[in-house]
Amino acid sequence: MAVNNYNKLLLITFAICRLIVTVGLTVLPELLDVGLEGRLSVDTWELEAASVDFGRLSRGVPSEVVHPATAQDVARVVKAAFESALAVSARGHGHSINGQALIREKKGVVIEMGKGGGGVRVCEKGMYVDVWGGELWIEVLSATLEYGLAPMSWTDYLYLSVGGTLSNAGISGQTFNHGPQITNVYELDVVTGKGELVTCSEDRNSELFHAVLGGLGQFGIITRARIALEPAPRRVRWIRVLYSNFGRFCEDQEYLISLHGKPGRERFDYVEGFVIVDEGLINNWRSSFFSPSNPVNITSLNADGGVLYCLEITKNYDQENADSVDEEIQGLLKKLHFISTSVFTSDLPYVDFLDRVHKAELKLRSKGLWDVPHPWLNLFVPKSRIKDFDKGVFKGILGNKTSGPILIYPMNKSKWDPRSSVVTPEEDVFYLVAFLRSALDTETLEYLTNQNRQILRFCHGSEIKVKQYLPHYTTQQEWMDHFGDKWTQFNARKMQFDPRRILATGQQIFQFHPSSALTKEDDM
Repeated sequence: MAVNNYNKLLLITFAICRLIVTVGLTVLPELLDVGLEGRLSVDTWELEAASVDFGRLSRGVPSEVVHPATAQDVARVVKAAFESALAVSARGHGHSINGQALIREKKGVVIEMGKGGGGVRVCEKGMYVDVWGGELWIEVLSATLEYGLAPMSWTDYLYLSVGGTLSNAGISGQTFNHGPQITNVYELDVVTGKGELVTCSEDRNSELFHAVLGGLGQFGIITRARIALEPAPRRVRWIRVLYSNFGRFCEDQEYLISLHGKPGRERFDYVEGFVIVDEGLINNWRSSFFSPSNPVNITSLNADGGVLYCLEITKNYDQENADSVDEEIQGLLKKLHFISTSVFTSDLPYVDFLDRVHKAELKLRSKGLWDVPHPWLNLFVPKSRIKDFDKGVFKGILGNKTSGPILIYPMNKSKWDPRSSVVTPEEDVFYLVAFLRSALDTETLEYLTNQNRQILRFCHGSEIKVKQYLPHYTTQQEWMDHFGDKWTQFNARKMQFDPRRILATGQQIFQFHPSSALTKEDDM
């Protein structure tokens, strides 16, 4: 029996070696004996898949890809990488824009979080859900809705990983009321840059907890998040109204988010907006709102500077209050100053509203327009300068072609925890302005990339103190300027939780030193 087992082992070993020789790659010796429950791959197609992201603006091929089965697997890999000074990048859905989740070094490992670690576990009594860091938000929603519950704060696109959005902030039209996703987390399991698996919360290992939330992956890999839940509504009344005057548009948005402390019937549940400088966009993007036989015409609406602004709002409801929802909506709309003939309304299930962007994705995929470069630019703009931004960018730099939607909506700084790693403008209200563009050819990519640089130069020259969301910089001085007063703390946290700087090197915040020797302090 022992001989047979030995022969089987030899055959398995031979097959593995044959596979490695076939693909022309070798497993890093540092990871050969870590004892994974999951699997390690050097398959060419897996390395290729992990070498690009949604932005398709950067490329970085890892030495190998790990598919962990448990949080302990993640800890084992990071521990081995820590001891050998290998770069490590955690990958969720690969939705980064500028290579933030890629390996840029000659040797490094991508941990594909994907499925694993227990998935999604709902605690109905405690009103929370425990989620594996690699799970997508659409999977969280599906699991919690079985109990009539749902998280309170979302992103517009649900096919993002929990660990990925919590490493940034996680924002959408509910942020004004519930705060970003990182404000709605009770507890985390995190693998630090030393390979230590640590449970943390506000009351337990709180320094790590606040560091990781919005920490851009610099301090640890989220393997589990405990997220707050609330009763989920059944349906959504989705409304869009148009503005030709930017000042009125901003005043109304700011008024609506000022109602965040009011009961549900006295406020909308979601507030976003977008900028329209291209008639083709308003009549084609999420086109179910607009009739092809009666398209919206920017010129006919006397758009200020050739630009229109769309306010997007929703009201959640259930069957028991369906009769009163129209009355509540009308009461709120009467206080706004939109173009009276421009009210577009849709009614749909709650899950369909939250998953609305995925339908647009499927259409784009069917036309081959999804897997293209995305030179996105996301900015937090202080309220006091938003009109200057409108004049200089929307009515100036952009022209009349955008190559994608431009979102704009305000948020309340009071809903953001200052102890997290995220930085926002130093004003009580600030706006997200998101240029979500696609480039179908190299000429368009170059044009949009240059336009992004123009926007940033305009902000700098006009002393508009913007902060990048999903930030991208290439020098440490730029990162220091980005974090401002938080830099000293951010740097100290890095030295505490990832002293060899092996995590998330694709962010290019800290210089990676693969040849650096371990010190006593590092090994503590």
